[in-house]
Amino acid sequence: MPVMKNILISLTVLLFLAGGSFAQGIVPEDKPLTLPDCYALALKQSEVIAIDSERIKEAEGHFLQALGTLLPHFTFSSDTYRGEPVTTTNKGSIQKFTVKQLLFQGFKEFAAMKGGSSEKDQRNSEVIRAKQLLFTDVSDAFYILMEVKEDLKSLHTIERALKDRLKELNERERLGRSRKSEVVNTEAQLFGVVADIEYIKAQEILVRQLLEFLVGGTVREIIDNEPVPPFMRPESDYTPKAAARPDVVAAKKAWGVARAGVIVARSGFFPSVSLESNYYAKRSIAPTNTEWDAMLSIDVPIFQGTETFGVVRSAVSQARQAELTANRALRLAVQNIRDSYVRFESVILIYNALKRALSAAEMNYALQKEDYKLNLVNNIDVLDAIQKWQTSKRNYIHSLYEAKRSYWQLRVACGETI
Repeated sequence: MPVMKNILISLTVLLFLAGGSFAQGIVPEDKPLTLPDCYALALKQSEVIAIDSERIKEAEGHFLQALGTLLPHFTFSSDTYRGEPVTTTNKGSIQKFTVKQLLFQGFKEFAAMKGGSSEKDQRNSEVIRAKQLLFTDVSDAFYILMEVKEDLKSLHTIERALKDRLKELNERERLGRSRKSEVVNTEAQLFGVVADIEYIKAQEILVRQLLEFLVGGTVREIIDNEPVPPFMRPESDYTPKAAARPDVVAAKKAWGVARAGVIVARSGFFPSVSLESNYYAKRSIAPTNTEWDAMLSIDVPIFQGTETFGVVRSAVSQARQAELTANRALRLAVQNIRDSYVRFESVILIYNALKRALSAAEMNYALQKEDYKLNLVNNIDVLDAIQKWQTSKRNYIHSLYEAKRSYWQLRVACGETI
């Protein structure tokens, strides 16, 4: 099974990069874990999800910063002045409340608020997509573990069949009805199955470690309650879902953030208007009879070199890059859905064919055993039937769980999970 070997090699690399260890989490010990159970545990364990969640809070902070520039600023200050020589006019103090309100700055704050809101939506979408991709990792590890466990059971069944076959041949050899070569041939096939069993046991340990790494705790038993993937709908029912996929939505929101950045950059060409008012609680510096004052400030940019032009050009370029990235994200999502659809469609066809092949191989083995007892076939025919049964059984198991993995990969490609 070359496909499964490639997957296991990838899992080995992942475990190596992860340091081969995982945080010990709270994993239920009283019942087998289902796929939804493993996914729920992985969501709690994943550092990637936690990091992306913190980015949402960072985006909220950017929004609050932009909002804060639109709100009035209240301050209280107390100043004391002393000079030489110390006279009545060379000393004094002021205690005042100040209110400062920005009235206009080229729509910079409104654009920044809109950009902050878009950034928050972008981060939310990125978290959702990260959870979906995590589900793909969990479902792959879960079903590969189920596959190796079922493969191991199948090999043990073949091992018992060969041992029964060997026992019968030894008895027939003792009676002179079988040759020694038939016994040796059966032993060789049995030892090959034993070697396969040891190899699959090692694979089971490796895949179990990956699942434990994802869920953050020891995994003892798992159970698959998910049915065989349902009948497929036409491809045209799946591809329109690409536009609503969270990573595509995140790319569009990132484009919105970049567009807001252009408005912020262009605000450097506009004047800024602010109003500042002071209320004096105490004032011993002339004019001492003033309780309050106000100042309207208008700053008009006349010439600042090429600084503002450079900032605007950079922002426009970033917005264009974000637009192209959003377009590419949509095209990649559509292609991902199409690829996943074709893969799932082919796997389902293979699964149905191998299911029929397994039934035929099991019947063939049963008939060959009966014919051997009637001396209608020789031992080679029976061993060949066992070999075909073994191959059909293992291929069927692989196709079953490959179909389930491919089904969930298609669902995740469409932006869906459990």
